[in-house]
Amino acid sequence: MATSQNQKNGQSAGVRGSAHTVVRASGYGIDEGYLSNYENQLLIMCQVESEEGVKHAEDIATVDGVDCIQMGPLDLSASMGYLWDPANKKVRKMMEAAEKAALGSDPKEGGAYLAGFAMPHDGPRDLGTRGYHMVSGAVDVGLFRGAAVEDVKRFKMSLMDGLDDEQEDEKDADEKYWSE
Repeated sequence: MATSQNQKNGQSAGVRGSAHTVVRASGYGIDEGYLSNYENQLLIMCQVESEEGVKHAEDIATVDGVDCIQMGPLDLSASMGYLWDPANKKVRKMMEAAEKAALGSDPKEGGAYLAGFAMPHDGPRDLGTRGYHMVSGAVDVGLFRGAAVEDVKRFKMSLMDGLDDEQEDEKDADEKYWSE
């Protein structure tokens, strides 16, 4: 790990891994200027997923360099004791407080944008009308997991279908044998 060479207000701009020559972000080492300009290309998103995060959402949104506040409704519901219940009235109230706090920081004046996940109880239009700047409809890992699970189901079903066909063939052979 190496401390960033770029300084902001006398403070370090953070820590960056030193494997920059082998990562996708640097074009696998092809972008020779990566270390001197990567900060300009990063999208810094801070997730608000706890009551403590909600209490500080406005402060987080105004931190220099933070581009976006990402709401995490499932983790927020879990942290509040409502595991897998982001539609719970208390969770929704907490989400509203965080949204208002984040939206209180104007992105045009250095504040952060607001991002979130569409949920069955809280669709993309709902989020848009509440001021969200970015809405995710699905998560790539969830999509990949769903596709993999479906593929395994199809594979297992094809094996079961194959077993049924083999059993029918055996039955036909047995019947033919005994009927001759």
